[in-house]
Amino acid sequence: MNLDTLRQADFGLLDQAITAWQGVIDKLKTMESDARDDMKAKADKANWAGVNATVSREFITKTAGEFADAHTQATTIHNILKDTRDELAGYKLQLDQALERGRKKNITVVSTGGGGFTVTMNIHPDRAAEGTTVPQHSQRDVDELRDDVQRILNRATESDSTAAQVLKAISDQAEVGFSGAEYGDRDAAVEAVRKAEEAAKLIKDKGDEMSPEEFRRLNGLLASYKNDPLFQERFATQVGPKGMLEFWADLSSPDTTNDLTRTQLNQLGDFQKNLGYVLGGATQSDSPAMRQWENDMVRMGNERFNTRHGDAYGFQIMSNLMRTGDYDDQFLNKYGNELVANEKKMKIPDRFYQMEPVPKMNFIGDKEFGRDPMTGFMTALANSPDAATEFFNAKEPQDNAQWVLKDRPYFDDSPLDDGPNEAKDAAGKAMFAAVSGVTDPTAPGVKYEEHTPEQREAMKRSLAILAGTGNDFPPEMRDSMAYAMGNHGDWVHKAMSDPVGRHELDAGQLMEVSKQISRNRDDYQTLTQVMHQSVVADIVTEKDHPEDSLDRAGRTIGFLEEARYQATNTDKGEALADASWEKSWRYHIVGGLLTPWHPAGDAVQRGVDLITAKMLEDEQNRINAQATADHTKTYENRSEELRGLADLWYQQNKEWAEDPTHEGYSQDHGIYSQIEGAANDGNKKAEGVSGTQ
Repeated sequence: MNLDTLRQADFGLLDQAITAWQGVIDKLKTMESDARDDMKAKADKANWAGVNATVSREFITKTAGEFADAHTQATTIHNILKDTRDELAGYKLQLDQALERGRKKNITVVSTGGGGFTVTMNIHPDRAAEGTTVPQHSQRDVDELRDDVQRILNRATESDSTAAQVLKAISDQAEVGFSGAEYGDRDAAVEAVRKAEEAAKLIKDKGDEMSPEEFRRLNGLLASYKNDPLFQERFATQVGPKGMLEFWADLSSPDTTNDLTRTQLNQLGDFQKNLGYVLGGATQSDSPAMRQWENDMVRMGNERFNTRHGDAYGFQIMSNLMRTGDYDDQFLNKYGNELVANEKKMKIPDRFYQMEPVPKMNFIGDKEFGRDPMTGFMTALANSPDAATEFFNAKEPQDNAQWVLKDRPYFDDSPLDDGPNEAKDAAGKAMFAAVSGVTDPTAPGVKYEEHTPEQREAMKRSLAILAGTGNDFPPEMRDSMAYAMGNHGDWVHKAMSDPVGRHELDAGQLMEVSKQISRNRDDYQTLTQVMHQSVVADIVTEKDHPEDSLDRAGRTIGFLEEARYQATNTDKGEALADASWEKSWRYHIVGGLLTPWHPAGDAVQRGVDLITAKMLEDEQNRINAQATADHTKTYENRSEELRGLADLWYQQNKEWAEDPTHEGYSQDHGIYSQIEGAANDGNKKAEGVSGTQ
C-alpha cells in the first residue's frame, strides 16, 4: 500500500460492505434456524418410505447443512472485513499523526511515484513570508519521520494483503456451496496460514533430520491446528504429495541412534494420528492446489520410494497416514480404485509388499508393521461411510467388494503377534460402514439412520460374497457381519421368517453367513442379540395382524438355532466351532440398532434385555462346557427364550389374544404352542435352504 492510497483512504464503501455482510449474516441465521429446527427436524421425525425416505431426506439434510455453512462463511467474511477495516483506519490515523508531527518541524512526506516517497522540507527559510519563523529540524527528525511512515505503510500493506490472501483461501475451500471455515478475525486466519507454512518448512528443509525439539514443535503445531481448514490446506500443498511420502518413508527407516525413529519413538504414534487428521481435513478443500495434490497422490501410489533399508510403494506409505482423519469421499474412491487395480495387476500383492525389508511404517499401536496398505485404507473407509458404500458397490473398473471380502490374498503384517489379521478386521469394519452409514456400531449413543438404496445394495452384495466363502469365511469379519445383519434387522428378520422365500435377501446366503458367524460363541451371541431387537420391535409394532409377529418370531429363532447347530455339528462329524464355545456365558451389551424415530425404542430395548437373558439361560443349560448336542434334542431346551418371546407378545396383544374369534392364542398354552411350531418351521426352512434336509 503506497502513501497516497492510505492518506486519501475513504472507508465509506468498505463500511457499506461490512454493513451489508451483517445483514446477510442476520438473514442466513434465520434461514439456518428454520432449516435446522423446522425443515430438517420435521424430516428426521417423518416416517417416510420409498423415494421420500432416501432422496428427499438426504436433500433436506444437505440443504440444512449448506445454510449452516453459508452462515459460518458469511460471519467469517464479515469478521475479517471489519477487522481489516479497523486496522487500516488505525493506520491512516497513525499516518495523519506522523505527518502532523513532521509539519510542526517543517518537514513533509511527498510521493515519488511507483509506491515510493521522500521526506523533504516543507517551507524553505529563504522563501518564508516576512516575519515568519520557520521551525528547525535535524537530520534525525527527517530519518525518524521516514522510518515512522515506512513502518505504518508496511503494516497497512500486510493487513490489506493478508486479508485478501485469507479471503481467497476461504473461498477456495469450496468449489460450489460454502465453506465451514470459521475465524473470529483476520489475525486468527492469517496465523493459521503462517503456522502451516512454518510446519511445512520444517519437513521440507529438515525432514527426518530435524532435532527432537523441532519435531516436538512440529507435532504441537499439527495437534493445535489439526481441525483448522486453512492450516490443513496450506500445510498439505506446501509439503506436496511427493514430499509427504518421502518424509514418512525416511522417518520410518532409522539410520543412526540419533534418528527421530529412535529418540522420539514414544511420540510417533500421536504424530502419525495428528498428521492423518490434518491431511484428511486438507482433502476436504476444493482449492485447485489441493485437487492437484489428490490426483498426484493417487498417481504416486504404485511408485516405489527408497528408504535407507528398503523400498516401499506410495500406497503403503500413504495408507498409514489414513488411519485417522476424515478424508474426502471422492479422493478415497479414486485412491481405493487405483489401489485395488494395482493389486490385481500384481496377482499376488502380498509378495510384492513383503519383498523388501521394509521398516515399520505404522506407529499407532505396537503390533502392525504397516506394510499392508489395505489396513489403513479400509480404516479410512470405515471412518467415511458414504465413501465406503460407493467403494463396496463399485463394479468398475473392478469389483472392489469381491476383492477385499473374498479374493484378496491377505498376509500377516504383525508377525510378532498371534492375533487376528488386522487388514481383514479393517475390511469388515469398512463393510459395516458401507451397509449401515455408521462408523462404529459399539459407540455410545450411536444413531442408526434409515438405509438408502445404495446401502441396501451394499448389504446384498456383501452377504452374497461372504456366503460364497463357505468355511473360508474370515473369522475377523464375523462380528462386523453380525452387526450388519442387526443393522438391517427388520429386513433380515422378514427374510429369515418368510415361509415361501419371497424376500429380496437370499435365505440360503443368510443361512450360510449365520452359520459361519455362529462358529464363534461371542459372535453368535451378538447375532442372536441384535436379531432379538428386530424380533421384539416386530412384536411391539405389529398391530394389524398380531398373529404374524408371533409366527415370525418363532421362525427366526428356529432359523438361528439351525445355523448354530450346523456351526457346531456337521453330518460329517466335523466340529466347526472354535474354542470360544468352551467359555462361560455372559451377557454383553449391544448398542440399540433401531432407527432413532422408531415408535417403541425403549420398550424394545427392555424386551431385548429380557429375551437375551432367557436365551443365555437356555444356552448355559443346554451346552454348558461343550458346543455339540444330539440333533434330535437341539431345539428341546430353547423353552426359556421362546417362552419369554411368547409372554412379551401376549403382554402387547392381550386384548386380541383373548378375543373368542382368535382361537389358539391362550396365555397358558396356545401362545407357547404357536411359537414352538413356528420355531420348528424355521428349523426346517433353514435345513432346507442349507441343503441338509
